Amino acid sequence: MTSSIPFGFSSTAADVLEGVDLADRNIIVTGGAGGIGLETSRALVAAGAAVTIAARCPEEAERAVAELMRTTPRARLRVRRLDLSDLSSVREFTRSWNEPLHVLVNNAGVMAIPELRRTAEGREMQFATNYVGHFALALGLRKHLASANGARVVSVASTGNLFAPVFFDDPDFRFIPYDPLGSQRRPAF
Repeated sequence: MTSSIPFGFSSTAADVLEGVDLADRNIIVTGGAGGIGLETSRALVAAGAAVTIAARCPEEAERAVAELMRTTPRARLRVRRLDLSDLSSVREFTRSWNEPLHVLVNNAGVMAIPELRRTAEGREMQFATNYVGHFALALGLRKHLASANGARVVSVASTGNLFAPVFFDDPDFRFIPYDPLGSQRRPAF
């Protein structure tokens, strides 16, 4: 059976969005000011979407927005502060959102933090940011996603998650020795 999807490894976001009109769509891109998130934001505003870049460092995101505005002057872009590792920041972000949300792109992430770091809630930083924070964000925005009638949640990931399994008995490295790549070796108990 052959695939009818006309895209492959060399396809770009612009290829995928060619001919798509997103003029009446509100989209949030976490980590939308750098890397894959920036290119996602660029393609979405070029297709007419109103894009909110949710960023831990709004000042840095504003520089990316200024560049996007130079290349796409009619872009509807804004930056909102969101620190996915801080659940109070997630709650503040979701409480202040007050419009239908057509797409949530869960793109932000951290990886291979050299030393064990914990959030204010006591969670290991990578697990808190990459999983718990995005889950709480989607859950907090649920009514706005539902009001958009047919919304999508897109979670961006990498093969980095294959480095090690999630140790569900100890996701915060309370007794398993911390390893920046997720404790690749199972501990010998």
